[in-house]
Amino acid sequence: MSHAALSQEIHARLQAALSPESLEVQDDSHLHAGHAGAREGGHYSVRICSSRFAGLGRVARHRLVYHSLGELMQQGIHALTIDASTPQEN
Repeated sequence: MSHAALSQEIHARLQAALSPESLEVQDDSHLHAGHAGAREGGHYSVRICSSRFAGLGRVARHRLVYHSLGELMQQGIHALTIDASTPQEN
């Protein structure tokens, strides 16, 4: 799967699972060209604002994102930076 297609898949899965008020997925793979892990998958950044994160700490929010992405975390994503917030925090 291309990096662009994977970015779209990340967006679609997070949209479906977490019904965010806002969601941005950025492909940062070009910044890591030549890095040994770049062959194993892409590098992505996610900014997501969802009421599903209410009452959850940072680690629990990240786990929810990882769970929502399922097998993409093992197949296609090498690194994922997550900025997860609730609407009240924005």
